[in-house]
Amino acid sequence: MELKNTSAVVTGGASGLGEATTRALAARGVKVVIADLNDERGAQVAAEVGGAYAHCDVTNTDQVIAAIELAKSLAPLASVVNCAGIGWATRTVGKDGEYVSAHDLDLYRKVIEINLVGTFNVCRLAATAMSHNAPDGDGLRGAIVNTASIAGVEGQVGQVAYASSKGGIIGLTVPLARDLAVVGVRANCIMPGLIETPIYGSGPQSDEFKSHLGKDVLFPKRLGYPEEFASLAIELLTNNYMNAESIRIDAGIRFQPK
Repeated sequence: MELKNTSAVVTGGASGLGEATTRALAARGVKVVIADLNDERGAQVAAEVGGAYAHCDVTNTDQVIAAIELAKSLAPLASVVNCAGIGWATRTVGKDGEYVSAHDLDLYRKVIEINLVGTFNVCRLAATAMSHNAPDGDGLRGAIVNTASIAGVEGQVGQVAYASSKGGIIGLTVPLARDLAVVGVRANCIMPGLIETPIYGSGPQSDEFKSHLGKDVLFPKRLGYPEEFASLAIELLTNNYMNAESIRIDAGIRFQPK
């Protein structure tokens, strides 16, 4: 798929994996709409790459449609990369064995709602918009890349909510691609391992912690770079024969129980 002179929506595009993907798309001549909740950073990155910013909660249908319409006003919407999401760590049963100490059910619902339902919300609306595009020689009208995690297949202790949400995104991939084939839209999924993003903080303590995490990686023994994720996302968008796949990018790490 040719990216130049098209538009894209990147959810969570103001930082981390989303920001790296935004910059990679812009370098390919794409007008990128950053759909995020961080207004200051989102507007800054959008200005730097010649794109646009949309304040967007991915679970809010009206806000998602507004971001899509903004992208369409810049150029035909050909790409969506879903990077928005949250993480949380807590065990299913509390240390004291009391009902009240069990995993908070509202928190579980929130993680599922943002990570899984929010991802699907963007997919269903973006694909609807893409279905109106003129097809290329393969009949392609657009492509979607979703972000899961290797936690979705081998979640660790305390990751029940996060792993459930990411496992759901992985499970979504094949039927989503099958649903969207009729309108000429491809759908793939990336399962990152340990990627160096702002979630780990900065400074000496952060560097020490990231170095410790990197010891469990097979090779190279370090955390991944957001740019490496973005490179894979670009490949999945541009390679027309990539469809219905969930691909690990983790340097060979296999999570232990904890």
